[in-house]
Amino acid sequence: MSRQCEICGKKPLKASKLSFSHKHNVYRQVPNLQNIKVDVNGKVVKMKVCTSCIKANKVKRAL
Repeated sequence: MSRQCEICGKKPLKASKLSFSHKHNVYRQVPNLQNIKVDVNGKVVKMKVCTSCIKANKVKRAL
């Protein structure tokens, strides 16, 4: 499975750190993904969802 939110499609970005000597170091900024149980059409399914989607109530958690 990829490191991607299954609701909004948020995925890792490439970013660069700039040191004092102006050397660029490329690194990845990954989204904060959580494996949660979600209620989808009456079925309980495990999904990788970012925390911004969880806070915005875009998914319904299964109990």
